[in-house]
Amino acid sequence: MRPRDTADLAGSAGLGAWAAFAVLGLVVGGHGTPLSVDDVLLSWSLGHRPAVAVAVARGLTATGTGVIPYLLVALAGLAVGRTARQRAVAVTLGLGCLVAGQALRYGVMELISRPRPPRQDWAAHASAWSFPSGHTTTSALTAGLLILATAVRAPRGRGAFCLVVGCWGALVGLTRVYLGVHWFTDVIGGWLFAAGWLGVCLCAAAWWLPAGLVSELTARAGGPVENHAGQGPGGRGRSRPV
Repeated sequence: MRPRDTADLAGSAGLGAWAAFAVLGLVVGGHGTPLSVDDVLLSWSLGHRPAVAVAVARGLTATGTGVIPYLLVALAGLAVGRTARQRAVAVTLGLGCLVAGQALRYGVMELISRPRPPRQDWAAHASAWSFPSGHTTTSALTAGLLILATAVRAPRGRGAFCLVVGCWGALVGLTRVYLGVHWFTDVIGGWLFAAGWLGVCLCAAAWWLPAGLVSELTARAGGPVENHAGQGPGGRGRSRPV
């Protein structure tokens, strides 16, 4: 797939995810009280909390914040590149996507200002507003970047790893509901926000990174590349797989 096609697809998917996120944000921000699905799932969680399950959930939820996501993204960037320059660029882009996404999420949280579930129902530490879930957003962004790096680094035989990474990202979000510190719609919002931000970042990278660098980083996934001059403004051709 050509970089321009990648940009169009990623941008469309990202805008779609953010449109759904905006609608959900308006619903939960203006509703004032939890939605019925939020109450049902919180009540179920409160009634199914054996000590072992809570301990496992706390351990899993801890991997969705702090240094672990940033370390995973940095390692993914190092794995993608074949030269020191490529590794530096990949790590910088990955961490930049994660950091900027976090900053934007904080702004959205402050704007919507949705209260969390009642504190007496919490089985883990939490702070700030509720929507979208921070752990969910961080783990989903990290999972998406890991899957993207795997698609570039190992275009064949990657299915099992991507499945494990995707399940991890989803489970971190679900533990937030199970531990009583987020409503389920906060988790849905985190997934939608992450999908939208990943789409925007991938679209921007495909459009604005130098064509040669994109070809270098994606050569493993697409095989040999062929340069076509004159496809972009000023004769800046985009490279695409043969």
